[in-house]
Amino acid sequence: MRDKIVDILNKEENKKLKAEELKKLLGVSASEELVSFMKSLNELVEEAEVIENNNQEFSLIKHTNFVRGTLDLKERGFGFLLPEDPALDDIFIPSDQVHSAMNKDRVLVHVQRAKSGMRDEGEIKRILERKYTHIIGTFMFRYGMGFIESDDKTIKQDVVVKQENIQGAKKNDKVRAKIINYSLRGKIECVVTEVLGNKNDKGVDIYSKILKYDVDPIFPDEVMKAALSFDRIHEEDLKGRTDLTNDLIVTIDGESAKDFDDAVIVKKLENGHYHLGVHIADVSHYVTEDSILDKEAYHRGTSIYMPGQVIPMLPEGLSNNLCSLMPDVLRLTISCDMEIDEQGKVVNQHIYPSYIQSKARMTYTKVNKILAKDDKLTSEYKDFVPMFYLMKELSDILLKRREQEGSINFESDEAEIILDENGKAVDVKLRERGESEHIIEEFMLKANQTIAEHVYWMNLPFIYRVHEDPKEEKVMRLIKMAKALGFSVKAHKEISNFELQKLQQKIKGTKSEKGISLLMLRSMQKAIYSKEAIGHFGLGFDFYTHFTSPIRRYPDLIVHRLLRTYLFKQDIGMETIEHYGGVLKGIAAQASETERQAVLLEREVVDMKKAEYISKYINKQFNGVVSSVTSFGIYVSLDNSVEGLIHISNLKGDYYVYDPDMMMLVGERTKKTYRVGDELRIKVTNANITEGEVDFVPVKG
Repeated sequence: MRDKIVDILNKEENKKLKAEELKKLLGVSASEELVSFMKSLNELVEEAEVIENNNQEFSLIKHTNFVRGTLDLKERGFGFLLPEDPALDDIFIPSDQVHSAMNKDRVLVHVQRAKSGMRDEGEIKRILERKYTHIIGTFMFRYGMGFIESDDKTIKQDVVVKQENIQGAKKNDKVRAKIINYSLRGKIECVVTEVLGNKNDKGVDIYSKILKYDVDPIFPDEVMKAALSFDRIHEEDLKGRTDLTNDLIVTIDGESAKDFDDAVIVKKLENGHYHLGVHIADVSHYVTEDSILDKEAYHRGTSIYMPGQVIPMLPEGLSNNLCSLMPDVLRLTISCDMEIDEQGKVVNQHIYPSYIQSKARMTYTKVNKILAKDDKLTSEYKDFVPMFYLMKELSDILLKRREQEGSINFESDEAEIILDENGKAVDVKLRERGESEHIIEEFMLKANQTIAEHVYWMNLPFIYRVHEDPKEEKVMRLIKMAKALGFSVKAHKEISNFELQKLQQKIKGTKSEKGISLLMLRSMQKAIYSKEAIGHFGLGFDFYTHFTSPIRRYPDLIVHRLLRTYLFKQDIGMETIEHYGGVLKGIAAQASETERQAVLLEREVVDMKKAEYISKYINKQFNGVVSSVTSFGIYVSLDNSVEGLIHISNLKGDYYVYDPDMMMLVGERTKKTYRVGDELRIKVTNANITEGEVDFVPVKG
């Protein structure tokens, strides 16, 4: 009946119909038909598929000025509707039209179409689905009643807790509280469900951020039990696999890594070509489709890495043990062997199930020292040293080819937060990347590209890592700013990878390098997962996927599962093809969203720890570089990547006007400018640790 109602309302002549008119057109007469009709119509209205106007006329939502979507609420009170229909643009929601909706709620918005050149605005008419059921914050008392200062600053309403719902919480405790009334006379009413500890206790700050993003650091008992059921590798597990246990295969990873996804080997062939073997932990052997481990991995989507803590996608019994490619133990793998010529082209490849026994657990630091001719390490690892030099030789060739194909190398600063025994940040340093990090990066990129292209030409459903071209307005802003700084760019509305490469070469070593590089990076779209192979703009690849990290990324696990189905079983029927054709779009969307949430959580924790570190240096001076310019001030990044805001009110001596096209502030009287890349001397004035916000003021001279 639902489909019939939608079909009727979809016709041009039936865009608005009363219930009686709908009944007549549908031929509803019998009492049981009437019950079904009214139930279906009410469901469609409840789900906002159909809208009822003040005249009791029903219309499909697409024929009205109503739009469904997710509310992206900003700290200043206003927000944007992110429509479910991808063809629609975001809609601005003024603060007085948000009403009782909260960030990330699924809402129904009535859109006021704007005049030409103006932005559409909307008013939230109904909350269709609440995103957050709990609030994380600091417990306080006011006037004898409990209050929670929410960690989420988009929540402007008072959050109250009645005496009987305090559950033993004390002043300054971090708490998790369940929302029991979203609109109690303009307030939110909660009951405390968990006291995390005093806000200054070790680990409470990070734990509260984890809970804010609805991440559970503890696996359910049944998931742990399922992981522990795999105790060792059995003889049966080795059947149908290629034995690589005698090969000189090694892992190269960071000092603190425990989940070794990948191991590599490089050999020189008689024809002068290179053999690159990339061997990846076969997680799909243990985590089978629709199993409890699979459902948990799908829900989590990715491992989350924070200072001093990791929340793995899979229980440690798998992630750090049976799946981890530790040295001198048997491990199941999926291998991608590539024959690569002197120009970096893959001329042959072989993808197959295997088992290995890693010959060494190498770290980036050790390999970097060996490549720098450290005598002690060179002697200790003398059997491996020739291969490490061969790896460097091959990675240089692969990098050169990648650049020739249009790949853009963005070097962004990554912070390393040093914590003391109490979990407090005592230092912030830039993480150094040496030769070995670049070697492994090139090998993983090549394996991912090779796997994606191989399956693409099989014309079967697959999951790709895609990166769309930059949007026109961001390209135009980059061109204008580069031109203003004296760098010409051959582009209009669209820009090629090669033109961005040329711009990188032009700015290298100049005062404008950091500023333009930052803007270039911000001009890029976000890479996501998709079942469509639309290419990867940043890498310059037509085909790309994620194959190399199935322990910590769900899409990689899916890629392994598809390889197992398509290449190893070789019994692909239409039912299998239709199954994956139907589910991969949803898997890609879920993986993209869990990745986005993980990045936000990781960034929020890092910013909090940076603020904690810099809070010890209030009134101290540092040199910095302008990293962003807004209408309300400028952000300045220090050498160690700690970033702070100089509010526009602290730019003394003139009235500054924001130029959005050039992303700079200009003094009306003095014409003094502040733009991305400018070097500044600053003083630290404030650090809000919970929010991860730091305030600076400029220092003269």
